[in-house]
Amino acid sequence: MTLAIEVLPDPAAVAARGAAFIAAAARAGVAATGSFAMAVSGGTTPWAMFAALGALPDVPWDGVGIWQVDERIAPDGDDERGLTHLLASLPTAAAGRVHAMPVGCLDPGDQPALDAAAAAYGAGLPPAFDLVHLGLGEDGHTASLVPGDPALDVRDLSVAITGVYRGRRRMTLTYPVLDHASLALWVVTGAEKARALRKLRDGDSSMPASHVNARERIVLADTAAASRL
Repeated sequence: MTLAIEVLPDPAAVAARGAAFIAAAARAGVAATGSFAMAVSGGTTPWAMFAALGALPDVPWDGVGIWQVDERIAPDGDDERGLTHLLASLPTAAAGRVHAMPVGCLDPGDQPALDAAAAAYGAGLPPAFDLVHLGLGEDGHTASLVPGDPALDVRDLSVAITGVYRGRRRMTLTYPVLDHASLALWVVTGAEKARALRKLRDGDSSMPASHVNARERIVLADTAAASRL
């Protein structure tokens, strides 16, 4: 499946381009169908992208739904939570459109409660996402689909609970949801991502990110991340 890669000078340019891309997609989606559903990941550059998105004119927030791609199982307001930074980055009109993963009160050791929360979030997802925003880890993970984790093999659920990764268990959308999206948009910055981006371009099957098969796949990368292409 084709992967389009657009290279920009630096993280700020990537953030600005990503914001413009999402705004245009949201305008087109709402104009065509009355709604636009997107799922978003965390990270420093994406937070800048969401802040830039809020500064753009005529984004039809009333028709936009925002879901989380993944989230660390940690208390509400914790600095490690993607939601904490997402809400701080988005404008007020957009923050009110966020459907947060229900992890704030969960015990990471209580598997039945974790599974029930994942199922509840999955039940509230749209039939298909218009756009899924993704990151790319140095180890090739995307969403919280990390090498060796059992969540990689979950095909009968929309949302899964991972094992411990970098100190936290996580809730994540699964491949069937990502694959059913109209567009997967990766935002990738930094030289430490260069090897993973090259493997993604080459379709390296050892990387979880390479198994995302949305109908359209686009990468916005800075020159540092693209240095090995």
